[in-house]
Amino acid sequence: MSMTRKVLRWAGLVSVLGTLAAAPAAAQEGRGDVVYVPTPQIVVDTMLEMAKVGSRDYLIDLGSGDGRIVITAASKYGASGFGVDLDTYLLKLANQNAQKAGVTDKVHFVEENLFTTDLSRATVITSYLLPEMNLKLRPKLMSLKPGTRIVAHDYHLGEWDPDEQRELVVPEKKVGTPGISYVFSYVVPARVPGRWQSLVSIGGRETPMEFSLQQEFQEIEGKVEIRDRSADLRGRILGERIRLVAGGRGGLPRYEFTGQIGDGSITGTVVIGEGASRQQAVWTAKQVQRGELKRASDEK
Repeated sequence: MSMTRKVLRWAGLVSVLGTLAAAPAAAQEGRGDVVYVPTPQIVVDTMLEMAKVGSRDYLIDLGSGDGRIVITAASKYGASGFGVDLDTYLLKLANQNAQKAGVTDKVHFVEENLFTTDLSRATVITSYLLPEMNLKLRPKLMSLKPGTRIVAHDYHLGEWDPDEQRELVVPEKKVGTPGISYVFSYVVPARVPGRWQSLVSIGGRETPMEFSLQQEFQEIEGKVEIRDRSADLRGRILGERIRLVAGGRGGLPRYEFTGQIGDGSITGTVVIGEGASRQQAVWTAKQVQRGELKRASDEK
């Protein structure tokens, strides 16, 4: 576990304890069974910025409170979507706020259990949930369409490392880590574990390649066989974009593969070698055997 992850894990633990300790004294803006802690507006703006929200996006906010995330996405960026909550008072307040903001044609709020909400239409998911809820939701989030953006306030998604994270100074924040907010951004990765085959034309010569890929969240590792030689490879996926690097030592040139993942296919380029002697070629790959994602154990 990296030092960054240890710090974030400890920060999450402190935040949970702080939230529980602060809950009785926190302002009860909602009237349900759970203390409502609103997301500060600076955090809302940062979450939407990190998700790169635009007018074509459909945003679902899990535990939407007074509706500020969905309403800001609609009024500032022209996005549409909805929020879910179980607090009927907050739902009424959120719908009133949407009416005041003039965005009822784009957003609405519904009484629903967030664990059973249909998320398939979402291009962006936002949340401010405790760690145990995030971990329970994680398999459902990982199954969404590749490229779906997820932004979580204060609590990360366990062993799924964020693609981006920020720490904000928020003086008015009294719960969790007082005065500090953590924002974690993720992009649902396409699934590529298994065997892939390529035939790449390098210098007018057809070169067969076979890839054996293992995947844990967006991280890739495995091997590539190029003619009669093999090399370890490592890589990363961002939505439907993949980057793999192999070789560069032991006599095998460095290979850098980048491409767009489709349904059982990858299309892109490969760069062989480094410096002035490097070559670039078209790279296409076809999946010939599907594999399973690695099962990551939840952090304790």
